[in-house]
Amino acid sequence: MDKIKAAIIGLGRIASLLEEDTLREKPCTHAGAITLNKDCILVAGCDLNEERRKCFAEKWQVPVYDNAAEMLDIHKPLLLVIATHPDSHYLYCRLAAEFKTQAVICEKPLADNLKQARKIVKLCKNKNGTVIITNHERRYSKDYVRAKSILKEGKLGAVITIHATLYMGKTRRLLDVFWHDGTHLADIIMFLTGSRLKHRRSWGVKLESRKGTTWLEGMLRYDKNKVPVIFEIGAGRDHFVFEIEFSCQKGRLRIGNGIFEVWQSVPSPYAENFRSLENTGEEFSGPTGYFANMVKDAVECVKDPKRIPVSGAIDGLRVIEYLNSVKKWGKNRV
Repeated sequence: MDKIKAAIIGLGRIASLLEEDTLREKPCTHAGAITLNKDCILVAGCDLNEERRKCFAEKWQVPVYDNAAEMLDIHKPLLLVIATHPDSHYLYCRLAAEFKTQAVICEKPLADNLKQARKIVKLCKNKNGTVIITNHERRYSKDYVRAKSILKEGKLGAVITIHATLYMGKTRRLLDVFWHDGTHLADIIMFLTGSRLKHRRSWGVKLESRKGTTWLEGMLRYDKNKVPVIFEIGAGRDHFVFEIEFSCQKGRLRIGNGIFEVWQSVPSPYAENFRSLENTGEEFSGPTGYFANMVKDAVECVKDPKRIPVSGAIDGLRVIEYLNSVKKWGKNRV
C-alpha cells in the first residue's frame, strides 16, 4: 500500500516549531509525528506567514503554499492537519471536505464558538465521509489511558469528588487560559470518566480578570453516581500547573503534567481504628506516545472510514458546549 499523503495548514508552534524544544518528548508536533509514522508521508505545508513557510520548507524539505485550496488541489492529501487559530477551523474543515480529504486532525479548541463547532460536526456526516479528529492529545497519552483503567478497575472505590487545577501565566486573562488550556482539562476529565460535564455555578474573581482565582463547579455522572467537579483557575504564578485529583472511597488518584500518583486506604500507622492513605508506589515513566498515537488513530481512520476516532469532532463539541455554558453563566456568582 502506498504511503498516506499528509499536509498541514498553519505552520507555527504545534505544527513544527516545538520540535526544537530539547526537553519535550518527541514527537511533539504534527510534522514530527507524521514523518515518524511508517504509513505516512508529509507532502506539503501552508501558512499565510512567509517566514513560517520558509522555516517549514527548510526543516521538512517539502513545498509550501500561502493558499490552502491550491495545496489541496495539487497534492490531494488523504490526511490534513489544521493548526490555525480557532476562528478559521470551520473554513478549513469545510475545504478539506470539499477536496474529499478522508481524515482531518483539527487543533483545539474545535472552534471559537458553539455555532461553528456544531457546523464542523455536521461535516463529518457529509457524503464525502470526512473524519475529523480534535487534538485533545491527552486522550492518546499512555499515562492518562492507564489512569482511566485504574478508575474503571474499582480498587479505589467510587469517585466522590474531582478537583482540577490550572495555572498558566502571571497576567494572562483567566478566560483565555480557560478557553484555550482548560479545553484539555475539561476534555480529559470527560474522557477519564466517560461522562459529559455540566456547569453549575462559579465564584471568585471574574473570568475576565488577570489577577486572582476563579472556581467553577460542575457535575457529571460516573458509575451512576453524581460527582461534583471543581475547577481552580488562577493567575499570579510563575509556573504552569495542570493537575486533576480524583478523591475516591478507598483512595486517591492524581495525574497531570509531571504527576502520576495512586494512593490507597490502609490501616493508619498514626492512630488506632483509623485509616490513612498510602502511596502505592505505582509510577509512570517513559514516552507517553501522545502525538504518535494521535497520528496513528488518524491513519486508521483513513484506512477504515467507519472507524470512530479516540478524539472525534463530537468530543470537541462537548468541550465547547461546556466552555460556552461557563461563559454564558459567568455573571451568576455566589
